[in-house]
Amino acid sequence: MTHGFARRTSTAHAEVRRRRGATAWAAWLAVSAAGALGAQATPTNDAPNPYRTVEGWARLPSGRAWGSTSAVAIAKDGRSVWVGERCGQNSCVGSDLPPILLFDSTGTLVRAFGAGMVNWPHGIWVDRDGNVWVVDGQDNRPRRPRGAPADAPLPPAPAKVTGHQVMKFSPTGELLMTLGLPGGGRGRDYFWQPNAVLTAPNGDVFVCEGHASNDSATARVLKFDRTGTFLKSWGSWGKGPGQLDQPHALAMDSRGRLFVGDRGNNRIVIYDQDGRQLDAWTQFSRPSGLWIDANDVLYVADSESGSIEPTRPEWKRGIRIGSAKDGKVTAFIPDPVEHTRNTSAAEGVAVDARGVVYGAEVGPRALKRYERRPR
Repeated sequence: MTHGFARRTSTAHAEVRRRRGATAWAAWLAVSAAGALGAQATPTNDAPNPYRTVEGWARLPSGRAWGSTSAVAIAKDGRSVWVGERCGQNSCVGSDLPPILLFDSTGTLVRAFGAGMVNWPHGIWVDRDGNVWVVDGQDNRPRRPRGAPADAPLPPAPAKVTGHQVMKFSPTGELLMTLGLPGGGRGRDYFWQPNAVLTAPNGDVFVCEGHASNDSATARVLKFDRTGTFLKSWGSWGKGPGQLDQPHALAMDSRGRLFVGDRGNNRIVIYDQDGRQLDAWTQFSRPSGLWIDANDVLYVADSESGSIEPTRPEWKRGIRIGSAKDGKVTAFIPDPVEHTRNTSAAEGVAVDARGVVYGAEVGPRALKRYERRPR
C-alpha cells in the first residue's frame, strides 16, 4: 500500500506540475504578446511639457569643468543631489579629482569624495540610511585613445587593476562595502560593465550589468542580500524570452516591482524581486534612466532615439513622465537638440521630494534641472 500511495502521489504531483507549467507558459505568452504589441505603438512624443529648464544650476569649484555624467540621485533629505561626474572628461582614470559630488538645494557643492577610487561612475543610488552606492562601469586597463590606429602603442599598464564594481559609501565618503571582483568578472564571477544599483526596502541589493550590445555581453540582473551575499541572477543577452540587451537602469515601485530599463530592446521589463517577468512596456521609448517617486510617478530618460538610433528616427529623445501603475505617458521634456549623432539629453534622471527633475547628461556634459512652470 505504501508503494501504491507513493505512485498515486507521484502521478498527482506530476499533474500539478503540468498544470503549473501550462499556467506559467500562458502567462509568459500574455506578457510576450503585450511586449510585441507595444513594439508597434505610436511614438509618445506629443505629451505636454509642464517644465522649464534651468541650466548651470550646480556650481563646481573654480577651474573645474563638467565632464560626462549619467549618475544622479536624491539625498536622504529629499532636496540635496548626489552626482557621479567623470572628472571633467568621460573617464576618471588617471585623474586626482573626486567624482562623487553632493550639491545642496541651491546648487552649492557641499561635499566631494572618491578620488582615485572610481574609474567611470555610471550609476548612483541612495538607500534609506542615506548611504551612497556608486557603480563603476569600467576598469583602468590601458586603452588606445579614440580614433587611434589599431596598432598604436597602449599606455602603460596600471600597478593594480580596478573597476567593474559597486561601492557603498557613507554620506561622508567612508567606504563601507564593495561588491564584485576588482577588474571585473563574468559568469559565476561579477561584474562586467555594471550599469545600475538599487536597494529594496528590506535591504536586498539589485545590480544590472552589460553595457555592450552583442553576443559577448553579460546582460543580466544580480540580487544580493544586505550583507552582499550573492542570492541569484537572471537574464542573458538577446532579444528572446528572458533575455536583455543593455539593462541600463533600475527602479522599484510602491508594490515592490523591479523596473529594468532594457535599453537595447527599447522597453522597460517589470519583474518581481525573484526575477519573474510581470510585464513589458515600450511606450516610454528607449530607456537610459529610470526613477519612480513616492506617488508611483515614473520618469524615463531616453538619450539615444531620434537621429542617434537609426531604427528609431520617429521617436524623440527626452524625459517621458507617466504612471508606474498603468503605464500611461502624461508629460514629456524633449531634448532641445534635434539632430546629433552623439548621445544627447538626460541619460540619468532623479526627482526630489518637491517634484524637481534632474537630468544627468553624458554627451552635453551637464546636470540640468527642470522645474514645473507656474500654473
